[in-house]
Parts: sequence; structure tokens; C-alpha cells
Amino acid sequence: MSGAHWALAGALLAAMATAGAAPPDTLPGEQVYARCAACHALAQDRVGPHHCGLLGRRAGSVPGFAYSPAMKNSGLTWDEKTLDRFLAQPMKVVPGTAMTYDGIANPKERADLIAYLKHANETPECRALSSAPR
Repeated sequence: MSGAHWALAGALLAAMATAGAAPPDTLPGEQVYARCAACHALAQDRVGPHHCGLLGRRAGSVPGFAYSPAMKNSGLTWDEKTLDRFLAQPMKVVPGTAMTYDGIANPKERADLIAYLKHANETPECRALSSAPR
């Protein structure tokens, strides 16, 4: 096999592995979220802001939470893409963020965590938060 054939075979194997990757799963995502619990909770602010309603929310916008100027001025709106980038390298995506966590290197763990955060909006604690008077 020539070098070009080996490269093509490698690319095909990589594509097949990606295509066969397991879809994001909320249960492992909940286990990944346990690492976040030192600073975050779903329905209440802690050292970090709450995560109910995170997807679709503008970064730095939870009323009453003391964000870093970097986060408030980041211009990000949390969706799957921005959250994935941020979770991979928080301090690189938002230089000056108060979140000094190194990030989650594993793409599957990030995908599972994002699936869990999307699902969390359907939990009783998030529903109670969204229906509470502000």
C-alpha cells in the first residue's frame, strides 16, 4: 500500500469511529456534573452561577450574580457549540474568567455533560426555579 492509501485508510477508520460514537447520554453527563458541584448547582447560585436555563442564556447574565468582567463582556450565548468550546478550555475561551477550572479534555464527557444540562431543565428543581417569581 502506498502512503496515500494508508492515509485514506486511516481517514476512513477515523470517520467510521466518529460515526459509530455513542450519542450523548444524560446519565454519564450527570456523573461528569458531579465534578462541577464544588462550585455550581442546578437551581441555586454558589461560587458559580446556577445552571438551570443555561442553554440559550447570555453569559454573565444571571441577575444578582457577581460575574467577572471578562464573563460579562464575553458576548457569548450558551448553546451546545459555545458550551463545548468553553468546557474544553474555559480560560482560553474567556480570558480573565473567574472560573479557574482547567476544563474537560474528553469530547464525549463534554457532550454527555451538555446533554445532562439540557435535560436538567425538565427536573422539578429547574421547573420550580423557572416558575418562581423574580
